[in-house]
Amino acid sequence: MQFSIRIARRYLLAKKSTNAINIITGIAVLGIAVGSAALILVLSVFNGFEDLIATMYSNFNPDVKVTPAQGKTFAADTVMLEELLALEEVAAVTTSLEEVAFFEYKDNQDFGTLKGVAPNYEKVVGIDTTVREGIYRLKDGEKDFAILGLGMRDKLNVNVGDPFTELGVYMPRRSQSRGMFSRQLQPFRRRYIYPGGTFVIQHEFNNEYVLAPISFARGLLEADANEVSAIEIRLQEGVDSRDAVTQIGTLLGEDYEVKDRFEQEAAFLKLMQIEKWLSYAIASLMLLLVSFNMIGALWMIVLEKQPDIAILRSMGALKTTIRDIFLAEGVLLSLLGLGIGIVLALGLYAAQKYIGLITVPGNFIVEAYPISLRFTDFVTVSITVIAIGFLAALPPALRSMRVSALIREE
Repeated sequence: MQFSIRIARRYLLAKKSTNAINIITGIAVLGIAVGSAALILVLSVFNGFEDLIATMYSNFNPDVKVTPAQGKTFAADTVMLEELLALEEVAAVTTSLEEVAFFEYKDNQDFGTLKGVAPNYEKVVGIDTTVREGIYRLKDGEKDFAILGLGMRDKLNVNVGDPFTELGVYMPRRSQSRGMFSRQLQPFRRRYIYPGGTFVIQHEFNNEYVLAPISFARGLLEADANEVSAIEIRLQEGVDSRDAVTQIGTLLGEDYEVKDRFEQEAAFLKLMQIEKWLSYAIASLMLLLVSFNMIGALWMIVLEKQPDIAILRSMGALKTTIRDIFLAEGVLLSLLGLGIGIVLALGLYAAQKYIGLITVPGNFIVEAYPISLRFTDFVTVSITVIAIGFLAALPPALRSMRVSALIREE
C-alpha cells in the first residue's frame, strides 16, 4: 500500500501532458474545498444556535425541574425543600406556580401564562440578567410587581415606566362552595399588579410569560401556602445533571417527574438536531455531485498513464496494486481539497465571529448569526469528504485494472 501511495503522490504533483486534465483536476479540488468549507460552516452555525438557545434556556429553565407525575400542582413543604438542599449536588432550590391567565392593561387584553416565583428565583436561573426595560423586582414593600416577556408587553402595549397604571390579571375561581348565582356573577378572580420590567429570552417565553411573586399567584388561584407547580433546582458547578436527576428522583420517589434542562425542552432540541443533520445531508449531496469532476479527472489520468500502468504490470505489479494507486490518488485529491476547505472555513468563521459578516434579519436577540466550531465537526467532515473521494475514485480505479501488461501499437 505504501508503494501505491508513493506512486499516487507522484501522479498528483506531476504536471499532466494534457492541460485539460490540470484544469479538470483543479476544478475538482476547488469544488471539494468549497464543499468541505460549506459542511464545516453548516455545522458551526447550528452549533452556534445550540449554544445560544442553551444560554437562553438557562435564563428561564433551571438545571433540574421537579413536577408532579399526575396533576398540575403538589405540596412542597419545608422538609422536602430542605432535603433537596441537603444533597451535595444541589446549590439552590426555589419554587414556582404557573397557570394560564387573562391579562388586561387599559384597553388591551390577551391570554398568557402567569408564573409565580419565590423571592430567590433569580438565584436558580439567570432571569435578572435578561431584563431589558425596568428592573428585576417582584416586591417593594407591600407592592407587587410583574416582569413581562417582551412579546406580552407589546401585545398589551404596557408602559413599564408608568407607575400609576396597573396590570389586571384574571383567573377562573377554584372554589365550588359558592352559590350558583354568585358564580355566574363573578366566575373569575381578579387582582392587579404593577408592571416592573420586561425580559427578553426566547420568542416562546417572551410571548407567553408574565412573572409575579408566588404569593400573588397563590392568591389568584386560591392555592394553599405551600402549593407549587414545580420545584426548580440549580446544581453545583461541574455536577453531571444526569447523576443529579437520578439522585433527586430516588429521594422524591415515583410521584414526581425529574427532568434536566435538555429534557425540559426535549421536543424542540430534537427538532433542531433533525434540522442540523438534514442540512448536513443536503450539503453532502451537493459535494457528492461536485465529486463527478474528480471522476472525470481521474479517468483522464488513467487514460494518460496507460503506458506507465503497462510497465508496472510487466514488472509484476498486481491488478490490485494498480487499483490502489488510483484509489489513493482520489483520497489524496480529497485531502488536498479538504485542507484548503478547512483554511477557507476558518477564515470565514473568524470573519463571522468577530466582524459579523452575515447579520440576522428582523428583531432578534443577536445581530449576527452565532457560530461555534467543535473538533467533532472536523472529524465528521473529514470522514465524509474522504468517503466521497474514495467512492469517486472507485470507477477509474476499477478501469485501471483492465489495462494489460503490453500495449499494442496501432
